[in-house]
Amino acid sequence: MSAASQPRTLAPSWLVVPDDANGLAPAVWPSGADRDDDGVLRLGGIAATELVERFGTPLYVLDEDDVRHHARRALDAFRAASALHGVQARVYYAGKAFLCTEVVRWVTDEGLAVDVCTGGELAVALAAGADPTRLGFHGSNKSAAELERAVEVGVGSIVIDSLLEIERLGAIVERRGATQNVLLRVNSGVHAETHDFLATAHEDQKFGFALEDAPAAVARIREVTGLSFIGLHCHIGSQIFGAAGFEESAARIVELHASLLGGGAIPVLNLGGGFGIAYTAADDPTPIEELAARIADAVARECEVRGIPMPHLAFEPGRTIVGQAGVTLYEVGTTKPVVLSEGVTRLYVSVDGGMSDNPRAALYGAQYSARIASRESAAAPVLARVVGKHCESGDIVVDAEYLPGDIAPGDLVAVPATGAYCFSLASNYNYVPRPPVVAVRGGEARVIVRGETVDDLIARDAGVHQTSMEGTKVPVLSERRSLSEPQARRNAEPK
Repeated sequence: MSAASQPRTLAPSWLVVPDDANGLAPAVWPSGADRDDDGVLRLGGIAATELVERFGTPLYVLDEDDVRHHARRALDAFRAASALHGVQARVYYAGKAFLCTEVVRWVTDEGLAVDVCTGGELAVALAAGADPTRLGFHGSNKSAAELERAVEVGVGSIVIDSLLEIERLGAIVERRGATQNVLLRVNSGVHAETHDFLATAHEDQKFGFALEDAPAAVARIREVTGLSFIGLHCHIGSQIFGAAGFEESAARIVELHASLLGGGAIPVLNLGGGFGIAYTAADDPTPIEELAARIADAVARECEVRGIPMPHLAFEPGRTIVGQAGVTLYEVGTTKPVVLSEGVTRLYVSVDGGMSDNPRAALYGAQYSARIASRESAAAPVLARVVGKHCESGDIVVDAEYLPGDIAPGDLVAVPATGAYCFSLASNYNYVPRPPVVAVRGGEARVIVRGETVDDLIARDAGVHQTSMEGTKVPVLSERRSLSEPQARRNAEPK
């Protein structure tokens, strides 16, 4: 049954039957994505079929030019908006979205600073050659060892998240005779229109200080020798469309900022990130230029009302830098039409990855798009759900999409907008190895994060006898696909 003749009870209201089930919505895909003369999806000028032949599936593909473009665009937008009010803006790339040494190099090449939130992320940024003074260090439970390392290398700023952390960091800088710039994270109370797990400025959660508790915390910071209080920090959530929440939050934070000026100058106001991107053709995120202008204008307006100088601004976009640049390639293993109530059929399309390489649908109910990548199809679109290979009914990659009705085992499926929080959240659930990450640019591809094999996972198992590993080898499958050669080749690819 074609999509046009099906009852629409299963399709979400925002999902429309496409005029062309092969089309690539520009807002969702990397700017360089297109199809070649044979209808094969190309990323960075390289056919998806060639990428899969070289590197196997599942495969994360990251368009380097797209990452660089979005980094430049964000920096230009926030700098221009701030300059209109006579202040400067620093833009940090939020490393939690996706972090590896190559991405750090790309964003720092384009003028961004980098935000990290664990000792591991700090180590990656340093290994990439990032200037420590252009690093910001977040985290709700930074250990003494992590803080020690941050002070040792000269991290530019540390965001304080608890009273205990003030004392912990104070002891470190006193022992070292160091001075450390710090900000205080505060919760503005603005409830972002996003998933509850992504809303980070309401009161009942682990991050930061309530507005009414912040003055006492700032007073304590100012008492500690070696801690230099340079500003407030606020982050209201993630994947937020529109500017109203950011404007309201800025107004509340400026009120607090003004009340603290009696204790000394406060040069910086960091308003975080959380700016949304399009995951489906129905999404309509606010352009970064509009967001930057409206947030800067809101801060300027609130400062003018109170007769105080406007501080320099800082922002932390992550998803908007790498999200659209990423595409994940899968191979279809099985298809299964399931007839539901009222005679409605949903086609289940099972691929060789799932929640181990993208848990966002399971965690947040995140929506994604999908297209056949290995060919074009003239078949009528049918309502489909792309699912993974894991032992969970919630192992959903794309909850609802119209795909050509002739999709079949062996086809490649591409899921766009997977550059952010897919690799970062990946796991080995069901002992599935994590995929490699391949960067594409100008018709060339290279591995920037090596993939795992089952051999890698077994090697970590302390219960495997040494004789089994070196003598009688435990039989394992090193490949994720039925073809073993691409797996071997992709792990031999140089960084």
